[in-house]
Amino acid sequence: MSTSPLSRADLLVTGADVVLTCAPGTPGLGRIEGGAVAFSEGEVAWIGPAVHAPDADEVIDAAGCVVLPGLVDPHTHTVYAGSRSDEFSRRLAGVSYTEILEAGGGILSTVWHTRAADRDTLAELARARLRGMLRRGTTTVEVKSGYGLEVATELRMLEAAWDGRDTVRVVPTFLGAHTIPAELRSHRDAYVRQIIEEQLPAVVEADLAVACDVYCDRGAFSLDEAVAILTRARDLGLGLRVHAEQVAHTGVAAAAAELGATSADHLERIDEAGIAAMAAHGTVAVLLPGAQLYLRDAAPPVAGLREAGVPLALGTDLNPGSSPVHDPWAIMTLACILQGFTVEEAILGFTRNAGLALGRPDLGWLGPGSVADLVVVEPPSGEPAEAPSLVQHLGGSRVVAVVRDGVRVV
Repeated sequence: MSTSPLSRADLLVTGADVVLTCAPGTPGLGRIEGGAVAFSEGEVAWIGPAVHAPDADEVIDAAGCVVLPGLVDPHTHTVYAGSRSDEFSRRLAGVSYTEILEAGGGILSTVWHTRAADRDTLAELARARLRGMLRRGTTTVEVKSGYGLEVATELRMLEAAWDGRDTVRVVPTFLGAHTIPAELRSHRDAYVRQIIEEQLPAVVEADLAVACDVYCDRGAFSLDEAVAILTRARDLGLGLRVHAEQVAHTGVAAAAAELGATSADHLERIDEAGIAAMAAHGTVAVLLPGAQLYLRDAAPPVAGLREAGVPLALGTDLNPGSSPVHDPWAIMTLACILQGFTVEEAILGFTRNAGLALGRPDLGWLGPGSVADLVVVEPPSGEPAEAPSLVQHLGGSRVVAVVRDGVRVV
């Protein structure tokens, strides 16, 4: 788009050194030098060179900045209570994450605190985290349950997640299959039945989630258990996601892809068969370098995923234990340093490909048919307003403005 058909817009972001549309079908990041974006009635109305931009009721001056789509975080555990800072010290002393979990800590520690919190408390804690994410340019956040592990708290967590939609666009995911609760560790079959027969139907009846996730790994759920839960979720009309191949290889990435999962996340230990299945079924790889860093783990096989044509997305995996990371820009940097991403892949990983991971092809790009979300970013002092400057400096860029649904919110 170049010449504007609009006589006047509601909001104009103009004078940017560079606009990155990240739009499907455009080369690279969809780069427009000296660009502008206009919004009308909550939609992207026009994109092009600033010299051709329409007049607007409100104008944001983006001189010296890069403009790109509102960021999309496709994997977070934003709703929780309590702290696991003590476990951080234990891991520094050499105790593994899995050992802590199997001894009743980790996720189970957060479960205890989250069960004790009411909805208002959970909602306010989550909203504060979401406000921080919005200030960093993230306008859409996937939020998982999974610290309740019984019907009432799982529902309360999802309600608290929905309460955050006045801050960002929330995509809620049911994760009752996060781990086996302490009271049923000797009766895991009973807990799997509870998820399938009680938790999932209650979540669907209350219309509180758009997808179901399962943590299939050592210390969590087996492949057979994961497939049974995901199959039931699919039959109830939920989308599918999966924590896959993180601590040990289980085969769940391939199984989830064959069931129609939009994403398989972590993937440090995925094999060639899993990669091939994801490629064949269009399942997005959501990679989480924050967790890799905190757990001192090996990198997933990014080169193999890339070669197979699997779309690469990134997430913060924000949680109180294995990835207490709030900053998407830091994750982009870590993806390049630790996992071999290119700058272009890192930005697409938090924009268009992250939207695809959530089953939302309207997210993470700018143009007709996209959501009307945008972020204006100033690179570190002395750096050019270009994509590499935003990614190279670990947390060094400054978000100047954020637009959500065509309205300036930061």
